Amino acid sequence: MITIKSILVATNHLMQGGGTETYTYTIVKELLNRGFEVEYFTFMKGEFSERMENELGVRFQSKKQYDLILANHNTCVEALMGYGFIIQTCHGIYPELEQPSVCANFHVAISQEVQYHLAIKGFISVIIMNGIDTTKFCSKKNINKELKNVLSLCQSENANKFIQKVCDYLGVNFICIDKDSKRVFNVEDLINESDLVIGLGRSAYEAMACGRPLIIYDNRSYFDTSADGYVTNKLAASLIHNCSGRFYKLKLTEEMMIEEFKKYNPIDGDVLKKYILDNMTIQLVIDKYLNLFDDLQNYPSNYDKNYFLKFTQRVFYVRIIKTLLKKVRQ
Repeated sequence: MITIKSILVATNHLMQGGGTETYTYTIVKELLNRGFEVEYFTFMKGEFSERMENELGVRFQSKKQYDLILANHNTCVEALMGYGFIIQTCHGIYPELEQPSVCANFHVAISQEVQYHLAIKGFISVIIMNGIDTTKFCSKKNINKELKNVLSLCQSENANKFIQKVCDYLGVNFICIDKDSKRVFNVEDLINESDLVIGLGRSAYEAMACGRPLIIYDNRSYFDTSADGYVTNKLAASLIHNCSGRFYKLKLTEEMMIEEFKKYNPIDGDVLKKYILDNMTIQLVIDKYLNLFDDLQNYPSNYDKNYFLKFTQRVFYVRIIKTLLKKVRQ
């Protein structure tokens, strides 16, 4: 195992809570717990970066060299090139920030869908799924045998209005939270007040960790409305696309969503929680990142020698371009 002392965790923005921001917080917390020297980097500080500094005691980048840089967005990769060995984690296929950077030493995909997307673009990657802090996201309250409370973690006003209608029809309590209109850091408290959670991606995993049955659905602006529905028997398929709803791509009508609600079974929450505990705890995920770094340092042949040759060539041209841009800006 290569000795690692200093690690920089980089994310494009840390202004308010969201999936990538929470992921950054979780990684930093676990690395600090393991005794590493950890700092963070972002272009946009805010409420969330202040929380990280105050609660975790982590500080903004102060060094010119790190043993390892874990970067979440391509903007960070390009800004930090030359500061250390960079592993870029790509969390999606559509957002521009999630596209792979030629300046990264290696890439991690959080799902099979993302790995395929990177391969099409000519990048080798390994899959390491999102890590969940299961000391924070855990079951603190038993759910009801009959469905009474539904929590929406959707990020769309239209999606929430749609779910509200279904809840009103079935006579169940509707709870709504979204990262743009309401800033709630301790979202696990709301999850534990619900019986059924509706959302995508990291929100889905956090609900699963709390032992809550799940409906995968949202109406995001950057892709067509889609859903996998009530997922217990569909989990393996949904995971291929990071529980984004893009596997089954269901176009749920109100009548169809009502039928999804009726599938509610409190036992399913235990099944979903077990999957998280067996596969997606932040401890398991950090182990995979550290082992990957060790493998890349010791056995580069395992990851295609041509990749590293191409990487060197790419970096050479990128550095020339960055130098020219600096001269133009001056």
